[in-house]
Amino acid sequence: MCLAIPGRVVEVFDDDNQLARVDVAGVRRTVNVALLEDSDTRSVALEGQWVLIHVGFALARIDEQEALDTLELLNQMGAEYDQELQELRAGAEG
Repeated sequence: MCLAIPGRVVEVFDDDNQLARVDVAGVRRTVNVALLEDSDTRSVALEGQWVLIHVGFALARIDEQEALDTLELLNQMGAEYDQELQELRAGAEG
């Protein structure tokens, strides 16, 4: 099963390539933010925002409550979410 997982943008470190560092359950990943609906993906505008992430791309911005509700639901789902987290941790950048 493929899931889009909520993550919080820590920083946009490459404006030209629209790359951001995102915290997903304690794991920091590089994510492409070019697919977000609006064009305001520059540094400060995204920092601290929640996004839904799938295969390295931020698909949409979501509010904090939706992110927390989704994380709770994923925790309740158990095995599938654990597998996604293990895959994230295996490829963690440190």
